[in-house]
Amino acid sequence: MTSALPKPLVELAGGHGVATEFWDWQGNHRTVEESTIRRVLGALGVPAEDEAQVRQSLVDLGEAAWRRVLPPVLVVRAGRAHRLPVHLPAGEEFTARLDLEGEGVLDLAHTQEGKVKEIDGARVQASEVLLPESMPLGWHEVRVSVTGGATHTMPLVVAPQRLELPDFLEDEGEQAWGTMTQLYAMRSTESWGTGDLADLADLAAWSAGLGADFVLVNPLHAAEAAPPMEPSPYLPTTRRFVNPIYIRVEDVPEVAYLSAAERQLVEWFADDAQRYLDVDRLERDAVWSAKEAALRLVFRQGRSVRRQRALHDFVDREGQGLVDFATWAVLFGIHGPDWREWPAELRDPRSEAVAAFRDEHTEQVEFQCWMQWILAEQLAAVQRDAVAAGMRLGVMHDLAVGVHPHGADTWALGDALARDVTVGAPADQYNQLGQNWSQPPWRPDKLAELGYTPYRDMIRAVLRDAGGLRVDHVIGLFRLWWIPEGTEPREGTYVRYDHEAMVGILMLEAHRAGAVVVGEDLGTVEPWVRDYLSEAGILGTSILWFEKDYDGDGGLLPPEGFRELSLATVTTHDLPPTAGYLQGVHVDLRHSLGLLDRSLEEERAADEADREQVLATLRQRGLLREGAGVAEQVEALHRFLGFTAAKLVGVSVSDLAQDTRVINQPGTDEEYPNWRVPLAGPEGRPMMLEELFTSRSARRLARTVSREA
Repeated sequence: MTSALPKPLVELAGGHGVATEFWDWQGNHRTVEESTIRRVLGALGVPAEDEAQVRQSLVDLGEAAWRRVLPPVLVVRAGRAHRLPVHLPAGEEFTARLDLEGEGVLDLAHTQEGKVKEIDGARVQASEVLLPESMPLGWHEVRVSVTGGATHTMPLVVAPQRLELPDFLEDEGEQAWGTMTQLYAMRSTESWGTGDLADLADLAAWSAGLGADFVLVNPLHAAEAAPPMEPSPYLPTTRRFVNPIYIRVEDVPEVAYLSAAERQLVEWFADDAQRYLDVDRLERDAVWSAKEAALRLVFRQGRSVRRQRALHDFVDREGQGLVDFATWAVLFGIHGPDWREWPAELRDPRSEAVAAFRDEHTEQVEFQCWMQWILAEQLAAVQRDAVAAGMRLGVMHDLAVGVHPHGADTWALGDALARDVTVGAPADQYNQLGQNWSQPPWRPDKLAELGYTPYRDMIRAVLRDAGGLRVDHVIGLFRLWWIPEGTEPREGTYVRYDHEAMVGILMLEAHRAGAVVVGEDLGTVEPWVRDYLSEAGILGTSILWFEKDYDGDGGLLPPEGFRELSLATVTTHDLPPTAGYLQGVHVDLRHSLGLLDRSLEEERAADEADREQVLATLRQRGLLREGAGVAEQVEALHRFLGFTAAKLVGVSVSDLAQDTRVINQPGTDEEYPNWRVPLAGPEGRPMMLEELFTSRSARRLARTVSREA
């Protein structure tokens, strides 16, 4: 019950999208702590420390729209008429028009018969501009011109009604499959200790030869600019730019023009990095040190006029965002990893001191920009080659839910990201203490004030050379669990976002890129959200082990019961590879780390019973023989996915390799080498791509889901 909370505080919180109550994963109604509500409102820039502040903030909330001529931004769906509120001094005449993206103008009709309200002693009248159904897709601008006075503008985004599936998936029963990989862990003998974009291109070509239509890769977002580098690809420093550790140095065209002595140096750097191909733990820091030294050598080689022009065009296209990121990277190397501890004058990216620093370190900033250009070129080549090899989608990128609290985005984007709070998840069946992901959330109000430009630029960058996009924790486009700093994850609350805007912009940019969008909608998700995403043409995520027939016997959901608009997989990066899961390695690992609530024997018994229930279903359907070994069980599980209604099916490279080791153990940090385990075979020995490509078992598993079978 919310009766214990002051009613004005509840009203204020509701007006700013802050939940004062919620239903937990066990179906219990929960009231949010008053202190949490006040602190979250503060993080939104809403004074609410005492009742006087709450009362004044309520007044400000009620008058906010009346103090603006136009809203900060509006995102709408094509094919629908809309009414845009306008607030001007009573009696003022105005005209309205729509400046279309690219070129073209639409005159807009309007009414001036709305309510009048006194604001600061002046009478303000509410009017409406009528937005027609016929508006084209795009980023447009509304212009309201007062007769004999000022002109006011507002971004207007028109998104498609629905993302359509590619033609080859439209027909009933059509299905496509692809591989899924953690790129850093997937190495070849030519890799510099970690997987790179050349390895991704080779995997795509090999997979395409087996009938695959896509390859889903972990987030490639940039990490720290210098060691120590955060291992998790889901805790990047920025989501707009890419980690240069994924560059294949030898594929940079300028390498061909190095002198013999310089080429020898590059080879020595490669030898240094390749020493880490045989170790049992990935060594990102050592690999990056060698690769960065080689890249600086290539950068100093210079470029042809044509190539220099291409670099210049890239920097122009990426604009201030790239310059800020490059500047941050150089500052990081000189002043340390936490920009909050830099000299005060360097903490503001728009300060004169930062501009002077950039001028003093021009070459270093250019080097950072150059690496992003090289990455863009190599990423484009991967997508181009994947499609040429026969893939109908190509690369599907992954978008992390947030960024590092001390990273490039928090420095460059300022108060677009909330301070003094982090993102996480409430308690659920997988973690009854809740989770804190230590990432600052977008501020909904500031995003709107910025016309969603930072969000758009991020989405556009990730989609630039992609056939698909997986959005991690897609519920974050609707609501996020905000946790005040210094409190436990369970002491947070939900903050709502304008999902029409967040999803609409995602749809528009995906439509323009011709990309499929998959939303990771596992965990605590309101049922209506899945319906909303499905109606928008955004696919969900289905993990076989979690798809249960709750309306029947509670066993594995029948194939026809799987959602059509979904990416169906047997495993995910938060579970062991399937061979390991079937052997219960996750139970033993969690026991060794002290993460079990029950005894080891009880947990093993429950886990085995759950797995056996699934395997029994496979045997009943004739997909698995009695006494089958682990390898056959893995194949049967994937074969089952081929009978489901899911439009997309994913096969993990770890399953292709018969790996058993856990990639990431939720709830741990340094207790387990999360995101540092290289791809290995069934014996636990690191496996190179060359070995995977000649593996009969890998080909056999691929054929269980392939249209080429």
